[in-house]
Amino acid sequence: MDFYGFYTGKIFDAYEFLGAHVDAEGVVFRTFAPGAVRVSLIGEFSQWQEWNMNKIYDGNFWECRVKEASPGMMYKYRIYGQNGSWTDHCDPYGFGMELRPNSASIVRELHSHAFQDKEWMDSRTDCKEKPLNIYEVHFGSFRKPSSKQDEWYSYTEMIDILIPYVKKTGYNYIELMPLSEHPCDESWGYQNTGFFSPTSRYGTAGELMAFIDACHQNGIGVIMDFVPVHFAVDSYGLAYYDGTALYEYPHAAVGVSEWGSSNFMHSRGEVRSFLQSAANYWLKEYHADGIRMDAISRIIYWQGNPERGVNKNAVDFLKYMNQGLKGMYPTAILAAEDSTSYPGVTKPVAQGGLGFDYKWDMGWMNDTLSYFQTAPLYRSQNYHKLTFSMMYYYNDSFLLPLSHDEVVHGKATIMQKMSGQYEEKIPQARALYMYMYAHPGKKLNFMGNEIGQLREWDEKREQDWLLLDYPVHDAFYHFMKDLHELYLKHPAFWAKDYDREGFSWLDCAQEEKCVYAFERRGEGERIAAVFNFSDQECKDYELKIPSCTQAQLLLDSTRQSASEKTQAQAKKSKVEDEVLVLTLPPYCALYYKLYE
Repeated sequence: MDFYGFYTGKIFDAYEFLGAHVDAEGVVFRTFAPGAVRVSLIGEFSQWQEWNMNKIYDGNFWECRVKEASPGMMYKYRIYGQNGSWTDHCDPYGFGMELRPNSASIVRELHSHAFQDKEWMDSRTDCKEKPLNIYEVHFGSFRKPSSKQDEWYSYTEMIDILIPYVKKTGYNYIELMPLSEHPCDESWGYQNTGFFSPTSRYGTAGELMAFIDACHQNGIGVIMDFVPVHFAVDSYGLAYYDGTALYEYPHAAVGVSEWGSSNFMHSRGEVRSFLQSAANYWLKEYHADGIRMDAISRIIYWQGNPERGVNKNAVDFLKYMNQGLKGMYPTAILAAEDSTSYPGVTKPVAQGGLGFDYKWDMGWMNDTLSYFQTAPLYRSQNYHKLTFSMMYYYNDSFLLPLSHDEVVHGKATIMQKMSGQYEEKIPQARALYMYMYAHPGKKLNFMGNEIGQLREWDEKREQDWLLLDYPVHDAFYHFMKDLHELYLKHPAFWAKDYDREGFSWLDCAQEEKCVYAFERRGEGERIAAVFNFSDQECKDYELKIPSCTQAQLLLDSTRQSASEKTQAQAKKSKVEDEVLVLTLPPYCALYYKLYE
């Protein structure tokens, strides 16, 4: 390891030196604990008796070689502070951990899986000019083998459960909510104790590698959720690891997050090297196709509050990490969850940006859901909530998210959010999703959105798949499947997502009627998207479409049966003098392929 690089926050491979590493002579254990006066190793190989670790290099690192240790064995570091007290810690760089509430690290062989995904890895891109339809998944509550809280399908079992469903439903990427080990189920993985340890809830490191490999062999990319802002306060984790504030700030005013967790001190080189190495670890060792970074606003601004100013050291860390990761993995996706207006989030670092590929468009999400929660009678007053997104859209490369955060804790599911009674919600949801998939930007939906989930997400229960026994929800699922397939097939929806030539308004001045229309273009294809978001029929609506003589219906949100769709899509409508005359039913969305 480059020790100078470690201290100055310049390296991405600290995990190759620190942690527990299996070799021909047993296992070598190394940890970084500069504030400790003594460190001992305890584990199964010693019947949990203390074996002293030796200081190495400059005295801040501790090492112990154990011939008796082997993969699968548990261990901890007993760290003695300056006051003589000690605490047993899991390994910050450990590759495996026990299931909560237990907290020992587990020796794992890093290269225990032989990947068979070369074709995928050689051909993958960042999808800027390709379709990107992401299915966000909480691994433990997609499906469950029983109703018991502590029973889950394994990484291996999910190969035959999740992957076929994702392919069938028309998603081409999966985003996995954090799989780094975490003690509290209710944190959903966002408060970690093991940044290098895939959670043991679902199996081992090698089994997760096998799952990702299987995804690739089925044409599905995998994005890992990563938490570079904060960590769990459990005493066996990173908190006061060597008896001092090693990873965290020493002052609570900036050291405690709004979630009660500890904020990383990003100005410290050792912390930067830790986080950079963790990000690299998932991309390199697990062949992850990207990283979605959580709560980036809390890195940009002190405590996420613009009024407290920019945290320059943390921003510099972010730039250096992103630039380094993109240099090593130019085809990997780096996505930021960021709700601020901080400039240049998705610009390259060399151009003064933060170096992300995509930024979640939280403004689009909030405005869109607010609009659909508003009763149709009042939507004319909020008409431009749906036009505003294109006023700022080209400032960054945006991704449109309807994520887990929108379907929990009293927020209601996407289907529930639609205004009106149950029978009015489904046609509005169909129109909403057609608006989403036609709008510029890549797509992300949380599991359950595609079946019209009505119960808020609960990490302890699987999705309500029994809804598919009801014809109206089964029809909604098949509508979403058709929509996804249409999106993946037609380059007008994605080839020029970040090019002004890829989008133009056809009509955004129908405030009283709540009618909108715009055109998407890409790879020589033109598609018009027309929407009536009112509860009133709009008769004889005249849509001006420049340089168009014919229009072929691709999808109509109001058509229920396959025969209706086939009959409608088999014919082209003539466009007289560049004007298409339409009758728009309530809550209607239409896609037309245009011909000159």
